Parts: sequence; C-alpha cells; structure tokens
Amino acid sequence: MIELFGFLTITVMDIVDVLIITVLFFVVYRTLRETVALQIIVVLIILAALGVATEAANLKTVNWVLRRIADVGLIAFVVLFQPELRRLLLLITQTRLFRLFLRSSNTETIDDVIAAAREMSAKHIGALIVFARADHIQVTVETGVDLQATVSTELLVSIFNPRSPLHDGAVVIDNRTIAAARCVLPLSNEQRVGTRALGTRHRAGLGITEQADAVCLIVSEETGGISIAYQGELTMDIPPDQLQSRLLESIGAITSA
Repeated sequence: MIELFGFLTITVMDIVDVLIITVLFFVVYRTLRETVALQIIVVLIILAALGVATEAANLKTVNWVLRRIADVGLIAFVVLFQPELRRLLLLITQTRLFRLFLRSSNTETIDDVIAAAREMSAKHIGALIVFARADHIQVTVETGVDLQATVSTELLVSIFNPRSPLHDGAVVIDNRTIAAARCVLPLSNEQRVGTRALGTRHRAGLGITEQADAVCLIVSEETGGISIAYQGELTMDIPPDQLQSRLLESIGAITSA
C-alpha cells in the first residue's frame, strides 16, 4: 500500500485496475482510431465524467439527464457501429493467447490446397478457399452447399472447374474437411490495393477476413496470380516458392511438412 499526499492510499489492486482499463482503452483506440466511432466514444466518456462530477456536486436532475443520454448513446453506438465492433472482437480473437484455444488447419491440408492452387493458377481457374479458424464462420458455411468431404487436391480442382455447378463462390475448409462449397462471402468496401483495382473475387476474399477469423486463398482467373487475405489485408501475386510459408504463417500452423 502506498500513501500519497498524506491522505490518498493506493493498493496493488488499484494499480492493476488502472492498467487493465488502460490496456482496454488502448486496444479500442488502436482499432477504431480511423473511424467516426472513436468520436462517439470520446463523447460517451465526457458524458460519463460529467455524470460523476454532477453526482459529486449533488446535481440530481442534471445527473439523471446525463445518465439517460449516456444510456441511449451506448445503445445507439452498438447499433450504428457493428462493423467497427466486429473488427475489435476480431482483433482480440487473433491474439496468440486466444489462438491457444482455437483449432488450426494441419499441414497436410495446406499441402493439398497449395497443390490445387498451383494447378488452378497454371490453368487460369479462379478459386476462393477459406480456412475457418473459429466457429462463427458457420454463418458463411450455411450460405453454400454442405459437403463435409475430406480435403484433397483432386476434389478442390474439380469443385472450381468452370463446368462444375459448385465452382461459383467459395469453399470453406475446417481442419481436414471441406465443410461447404459455393459459399457466398461478404464483399469488402475496399476497391483498390495500391494502384490495382480489385475484382469481385478478391473483394470477397478480403471481405470474409474483415468480418471473421479466417484466412482466404484467392486464385485469379484473369492472371493466374495467387493471393492471400488475412486480417483484412490482401497480399497479391505471391511467388510459388513463398506460398507455403505465407499460408502457414497466416493460418498459424506450428510446423510445415
């Protein structure tokens, strides 16, 4: 216990309490700093501070009004800024500590996917392959055709064959299983990466990683280039010799084959 100014005492738990709040505010600020949501949070903090001040000053009516405004503002914030809050939750689920409780795709699956991606790249066959890393991607799975089939290079190439009825959309892989095909992915609002315009396939691959804890491998039908979307960022035209290491790093697999 530390005594300040002769009357103010601070315990270890007080310090821990302040540190937790500091870290929480830092995470929220870093995630929402480029959005309008941050301005709303600042207003809510100011209202909360004024509420404390008016309560201390025994201004009961003003305090009641401020608390009602803060309550309504908090509800409005949750409703209006769902995408930003989703980004915040996604950032939390992508920390190393949280990943200890999540499953990761094994290297055998990655080898099959890479082989399929290279073959489709050589033939200019477009593809979207999503690696699920959390259960909430089930919403995306439900938009497609349920398969529950073991991952294999031949099956992936067959699915994305232009003559296949399942080729349009994305494949979702859960561990060693192709959970579904022809899945509909949310489109990202981003339309360019640098000087390059993004087509629908790349925007869809980017969009799913903005809204869910997932990694998406994209094969361009036009150029044959292979890209990886992860954490709302898109790495395009990955060299074949770097594809395995990039995918392993993104998915979080521990070892490579």
